[in-house]
Amino acid sequence: MQSAYVVDGMLCRAHQFQLPLDYAQPEGETISVFAREVVAKDKQDQDLPWLVYLQGGPGFPSPRPEANAGWLKRALQQYRVLLLDQRGTGNSQVVSAQTLAGQSVDAQVAYLSQFRADNIVRDAEAIRVQLGIAQWSLLGQSFGGFCILTYLSAYPGSLSRAYITGGIPPLTRHADDVYRATYQRVLDKNAAFFAQFPEAQVLCCQIADHLLQYDVRLPNGQRFTVEQFQLIGINLGRSGGGLALYHLLEQAFVDVDGQPTLSYSFLNAMLAEQSYQTNPIYAILHESIYCQHSASSWSAHRVRDEYPQCTYTSGQPFCFTGEMVYPWMFDQLDTLKPLKAAAEILAEKSDWPQLYDPTQLANNPVPVAAAVYVEDMYVEFDYSCDTLRQLANAKAWMTNEYEHNGLRADGERILDQLIWLADEQEAIIAQRP
Repeated sequence: MQSAYVVDGMLCRAHQFQLPLDYAQPEGETISVFAREVVAKDKQDQDLPWLVYLQGGPGFPSPRPEANAGWLKRALQQYRVLLLDQRGTGNSQVVSAQTLAGQSVDAQVAYLSQFRADNIVRDAEAIRVQLGIAQWSLLGQSFGGFCILTYLSAYPGSLSRAYITGGIPPLTRHADDVYRATYQRVLDKNAAFFAQFPEAQVLCCQIADHLLQYDVRLPNGQRFTVEQFQLIGINLGRSGGGLALYHLLEQAFVDVDGQPTLSYSFLNAMLAEQSYQTNPIYAILHESIYCQHSASSWSAHRVRDEYPQCTYTSGQPFCFTGEMVYPWMFDQLDTLKPLKAAAEILAEKSDWPQLYDPTQLANNPVPVAAAVYVEDMYVEFDYSCDTLRQLANAKAWMTNEYEHNGLRADGERILDQLIWLADEQEAIIAQRP
């Protein structure tokens, strides 16, 4: 398939690639990987450098080019952009409860083990070779930045530049360290939210008590629990997320025959918040992004015991959680239930391969420009700083102007700043003897 269309001054062309599922067995099973090329229509015949966008997640596809705006508008001024649907997502051969349903548990485990950053990078590198591109640049948001560090470790000669937003990973820390840090950030965001909207604490306790007392069902028939309600705290790490969350809480209850009942609109919004349902990679492999020769063993679930305020008891203050995955999700969320056995095995998998090469990164020849958000709830600022100290030829813009979703909120400005930083770093490299 190589369909094309024009929208808002952009020429968009689809590419589909057949690539190895397991690069250790290149002649074995293949999967389909999709990428969309985007170029300014008035520049389509120019020999422009390429910029590959790596989406956050894991388990989510690239954004669709609906309008020439944000970071894409800035990128198209000088780049031909490739929006990669990482393996298992979007228009690539998708991973879902439906596609995995016919496989045995062992087959599910073997299959899902191939969907981490190392193979996402190998896919990108194979696509680069197939397209005949000598070098290209990367832009990685969140988990996409983690993928860039893997790319820099494995194929630095294939890259001309790297731009990272909210995605500098720890190179060697265990998942437990990561979640101890991010739980503290979650508590900070809770404190700020409830200080700004004092009524929200009352509303949250009322909702939680209602869920403890009644069998409440989401529109898909799934029982809605306090633990699921707490998950929407993930929005506190996004700009504007607190205000949107408060407005959602305001419409939680509706009066039915004189009794307060959770409204359909609220419950429908709660179901829409459960992206794990439609993007199971996000649940199953999320903790593995921190694993190198170690198992996560449900790290966020175990570390949560160190933060008792994150477990709700009637009569006590309510606290949201954040970007954490828990084993109970595979008992409660409908589309994850069939994947429970595979998820449990993968949580105890301890032979995950190395994702980063600290020696190579210490000698990195590629200009790297990173936006690091000081108050990031998803990616620990201090750990990002540790990694940057170990990464050669990197410049960082450290700011508290943005939350984790800064690229979405103000992408044109952020990418422009990163391009300027990379220009500066490239000039410094060129002046060296």
